[in-house]
Amino acid sequence: MQRMQIAASRPADEPFYVPGGDEVRIFAQCHARQLAVMLKGPTGCGKTRFVEHMAWRLGRPVITISCHDDLTASDLVGRYLIRHDSTAWQDGPLTRAVREGAICYLDEIVEARQDTVVVLHPLTDYRRTLPLDKTGELIEAAPGFQLVVSYNPGYQRMLKDLKPSTRQRFVALDLGFPPAEREIRIVQHESGADHPAAHALVSLGQRLRGLQDRGLAEVPSTRLLIAAARLIASGIDAKEACYAALVSPLSDDASLVGAMRDLVDATFV
Repeated sequence: MQRMQIAASRPADEPFYVPGGDEVRIFAQCHARQLAVMLKGPTGCGKTRFVEHMAWRLGRPVITISCHDDLTASDLVGRYLIRHDSTAWQDGPLTRAVREGAICYLDEIVEARQDTVVVLHPLTDYRRTLPLDKTGELIEAAPGFQLVVSYNPGYQRMLKDLKPSTRQRFVALDLGFPPAEREIRIVQHESGADHPAAHALVSLGQRLRGLQDRGLAEVPSTRLLIAAARLIASGIDAKEACYAALVSPLSDDASLVGAMRDLVDATFV
């Protein structure tokens, strides 16, 4: 049997992240004490960037897995592949992380099927093991391995949720959109836009988030504000940048689109 390994990536430069509370210290202590971590927060609030920042800070490689409905246990742990004259076992991303002592980050964990999620359970308690049924191997997690998952509670309440038996295996960190001054700093740094533009976009973003009570399913994330700021910094008219990067991605409902465009027009006179 032949194994094929793909190295995990490790951020070379410090990923920009502005802490909103004590999440950096708590995450670091979880890593030191071999505790799995769940990141809860709205789409685009910086969960993935936080994991990248912590991987750099802790000096660990990180393997990111984007979860979806078709994600199977074999996609995580690995499978046999047919070669020219033999069969070779290929580790999946979770198995590679366990062997290499990497941080394994499963983004939007609730999108995965329940029979796939249960594969994680032995890695979240004192066992820290991954059984490979197809090879008969029981892998003990290498030092430095940490399991991190994320999901959007507001979105998932309407569709899916984690079972209590899974949720209670994690230390949970609640991340949200940053307060205005911190969000301005983030938007300006990530986009290259000037301070007035970043300030105006963050103010607009806060007003648009107020439309959630009027039926807006997803409010504008920091990620969307950065996209709009990048367009503005490239020379695109501010209103047109907001229509394209903020309004259109959020809704197709005519009344909501009209209300959002009115707020854009009032912000950039």
